[in-house]
Amino acid sequence: MKHRLSPRWRWALLTFAALLGVAVTVALGLWQLSRAAGKEALQAAIEVQRQLPPLDGAALLAEATPAHRRVLLKGHWLAQYTVFLDNRPMQSRSGFEVLTPLQLAGSPTAVLVQRGWVPRNFADRLALPAIDTPTGEVTVSGRIVLTPSRIYEFAGAEGGPIRQNLDTRRYAAETHLPLLNVVVLQTDPASAGLLRDWPEPNAGVAKHYGYAFQWFGLAALIALLYVWFQIVRRYYPSSRTA
Repeated sequence: MKHRLSPRWRWALLTFAALLGVAVTVALGLWQLSRAAGKEALQAAIEVQRQLPPLDGAALLAEATPAHRRVLLKGHWLAQYTVFLDNRPMQSRSGFEVLTPLQLAGSPTAVLVQRGWVPRNFADRLALPAIDTPTGEVTVSGRIVLTPSRIYEFAGAEGGPIRQNLDTRRYAAETHLPLLNVVVLQTDPASAGLLRDWPEPNAGVAKHYGYAFQWFGLAALIALLYVWFQIVRRYYPSSRTA
């Protein structure tokens, strides 16, 4: 024998479920707004760093440099240690991001520079693109990033000139270079066959506002459905045929 809930209990359960749904979705929306506020503060800090004057090599060695600080460095490329990061698209094309250590002028210390992007050879996956690397002293403009962007890494792709990702500490141990634990993203105009169409630093504030709008919208929908089915249609039956 089946037991059916009385109308009063059914109304109570539906009311509880609606209130719980609204409370949860509103809380999630508020959480996303707090995330957005945090990201806005982060974006503001990024903009402050970008407005500061660029650091030279001596200052880079002396300071604990935050990400996104601009630099203007002189030094020599250590071309023999160049690494090509695979599966890095730019302008909707597949290719490599090229990283080469730059030995800072007047110092044995080097910093890894993300020099730019080159297309890959689709006929021969292991063919290295020709990169024009000057042998004399060069000047590099860029901004500090903590590490190259990472992607999914296949087994066996962590060594050699073509890699999926690059860990600066492991790379320093591998090459025995006195390497700073930061990376410079070169922002000079495209040169030597390298594109530098890097995305601007973005903390992702808009994403959290979008999520908050969705959660608040869902809360409003739950409330409207409850009002319509549990109040309007219950107490004003004529509305069903209106």
